[in-house]
Amino acid sequence: MTVTLTVTQKHRLTELNAKVKDLNMTFENTDQRDAFYKEKEKIYIKVNREKILDCIHRKHKPLLVEVQNKLSEWLCGEGFTQVVTPLMITGNMLSKMTITKEHPLTNQVFWLDQKRCLRPMLAPNLYEMMRDIQKVAKEPVRIFEVGSCFRKESQGAQHLNEFTMLNFVELAGVKEGEQMERLKSLAIGAMKTLGLEEYELVIEKSEVYGETLDVVVGDVELASGAYGPHFLDSKWGIFDTWVGIGFGIERIAMVMGGYQNIKRVGRGLAYLDGARLNV
Repeated sequence: MTVTLTVTQKHRLTELNAKVKDLNMTFENTDQRDAFYKEKEKIYIKVNREKILDCIHRKHKPLLVEVQNKLSEWLCGEGFTQVVTPLMITGNMLSKMTITKEHPLTNQVFWLDQKRCLRPMLAPNLYEMMRDIQKVAKEPVRIFEVGSCFRKESQGAQHLNEFTMLNFVELAGVKEGEQMERLKSLAIGAMKTLGLEEYELVIEKSEVYGETLDVVVGDVELASGAYGPHFLDSKWGIFDTWVGIGFGIERIAMVMGGYQNIKRVGRGLAYLDGARLNV
């Protein structure tokens, strides 16, 4: 009869980002198991400590920040302008996105009162911004935003209640019928900027947008792109063609860092640059 790591031992090694094969090891007896655990804990503690010190002494920023900075610099080089919009939005803005009281996402929203909530997405504010900028500029509009969004998500390995999105949108700069090709070009450019070569571009059907272009690595969706015009646009005073992609920054950092759990790279107090602080 073989034994496996105890629940406590497995939890501790998971905190330290142990390899799956180490977590699933089997042993002939408890003495062998406990000796293995002590040795692996010591090794992984050293790895985490070295990672913390590297961030403090050399990198000076976690992977999450590196990812959003790389994408931001690339977008600015492509002619996009960064905007900064409020974290609080109105329920009316969600309704314009078809998120009414009957919509499943409504139950995931952090409501502040009957009229206001923490934004679950960047799109409503970007709709407002690109419409008003176009009125002033009288030319194609290219803007993007990086910021926190909030949802009462399931507590899985790929979900957070507070997560960072980077959304960019290009309005009136693409001819009708060429939107999907433009999306593919921008998605490829983003992945090249991040140094990610192993990914797929998947076209999916969407109730809201008709179809989306998703960027997928393994079983992790890193980004999703959409285009217009479509039926939502007139509610925002938008009447031209547009394309846009939203990136989940924590998911990108999780994939780039080789982590199994998104909490290691998210906003929190337990980790620094993917390394467990309680070592």
